[in-house]
Amino acid sequence: MADNTVPLILWIPFLLLLPLLLLLLRKQINKPQKHFPPSPPKLPIIGNLHQFTQSGSSLHQNLWRLSQKYGPLMLLHMGRRPTLIISSAEAAKQTLKDNDLHCCSRPASLGSRRLTFNYLDIAFSPYGEYWREIRKICVHEIFSAKGVESYRSIREEEVVKMIDSFSDASASSSPVNLTEKLFALMSSIIFRIVFGTSFQGSDLEHERFLRVLLDSRDMLTGFSSCAADFFPPCIGWIIDRVSGKHREFDRVSREVHRFFQQAIDDHLKPGRTQQEHEDIVDVLLKMVKKQTEIGAAHLGHNNIKAVLLDLFLGGVDTTATAMVWAMAELATNIRVMKKAQEEIRNCIGNKGKATEIDTEQLQYLKMIVKETLRLHPSGPLLLPRETMSHFKVLSYDVDPKTTIFVNDWAISRDPEFWNDPEKFIPERFDDRSVDFKGQHFDFLPFGAGRRICPGIYMAATTMELILAKLLCCFDWKVPDGMNEEDIKMEETTHGVTICLKNPLNLVPMRYSC
Repeated sequence: MADNTVPLILWIPFLLLLPLLLLLLRKQINKPQKHFPPSPPKLPIIGNLHQFTQSGSSLHQNLWRLSQKYGPLMLLHMGRRPTLIISSAEAAKQTLKDNDLHCCSRPASLGSRRLTFNYLDIAFSPYGEYWREIRKICVHEIFSAKGVESYRSIREEEVVKMIDSFSDASASSSPVNLTEKLFALMSSIIFRIVFGTSFQGSDLEHERFLRVLLDSRDMLTGFSSCAADFFPPCIGWIIDRVSGKHREFDRVSREVHRFFQQAIDDHLKPGRTQQEHEDIVDVLLKMVKKQTEIGAAHLGHNNIKAVLLDLFLGGVDTTATAMVWAMAELATNIRVMKKAQEEIRNCIGNKGKATEIDTEQLQYLKMIVKETLRLHPSGPLLLPRETMSHFKVLSYDVDPKTTIFVNDWAISRDPEFWNDPEKFIPERFDDRSVDFKGQHFDFLPFGAGRRICPGIYMAATTMELILAKLLCCFDWKVPDGMNEEDIKMEETTHGVTICLKNPLNLVPMRYSC
């Protein structure tokens, strides 16, 4: 009898758990299966990274080619990170507008965390109360129409200096390197707006400062980031140290801290000569001095340094690059250049010079800026987002913790929306009420939704002024021995920015200005 009792006792726990097991099984069977976007085959550990980084081609072009096979919504894997690639206006609209709140954070990155003092900036900070407050402060104090207008004299003075520097080249019919000149111009403008003085008037080492900014740009974006962002921690840790990436990030982050802290200390020196206009460091230090906590954004020096890094990375390279593309397109489209020059010169009349106020009337010039940003978006891939919760796009499931890239380059060349998308035709904007404020999802040079670039007005105003001055004061031609067709519109990538591969050399011929 005892022999039979023991096996029965052993069955009791199983019988008690059986209803629970059946319930769990039923839930699993009835659970709807997720429908993920199409995905190319991936490799162990690296996922689809080999398809992101194919040699001889830009990342945005590689992703566009993949989208021709797998569709406007693809799920790839950057190592261990699921990554959604968006290549159509409709998919962008459903993501950035309809589901904006689900995907308005940023993916974690060891590089951006270290260079932005633990995500104290605007661009790379994850979505939350701190980001909302620091963005609100910067939009109100720096990027508002009033804030941008307050620095108008600086922009105009620096552009005039550049125009004057072309005098010798114009007199001798020698070419000027517009790539170099426009980058130097934007560096000078942002430097004066931020620090209140020119490079020559500051104690900062000019060349070293610019080098650190370029290193920061490359490290914060793309595949110059840490391997630990993509691979399992133990593997990524080893790769970053063997490759020297960890040491390089340490060096650059120390340099960023040193340069910006020196600028802050200079502004805090007793007896410092007050400038006629407040610069951005003054504005931010004033908020620190108030010591008034605004939500989660209790400002200190590290917050200021992180915001300053954003201003330089977002204000110098992208705007200068867009201007180079614009002048390259104008040099190869003489009809467009002459039409723009006629508009500008008729507008200014006998004044002899174009100002920011004049640009409000230059509608064709505005079309040229839009067409440049359509055909050559400075950031072909919008800065990556990260999803915070589940949602659907084009009927596909998107899980939390998915990285999202919007291929603006592909969307802006989609023949479904744009006739002759590869051609430079500013007139295409003549009968379209299209702007770049994130409401037209076939044209997103500054992004859309909560993460739209806050510096749109400053960028557009600066680009229009520079172009107006260049086209008003000079006629432009290619150097002797070249034809317009010899200017190759080949791309190269620096960080998230696509630049003209070869320096743009053009000959300025003085008109009158």
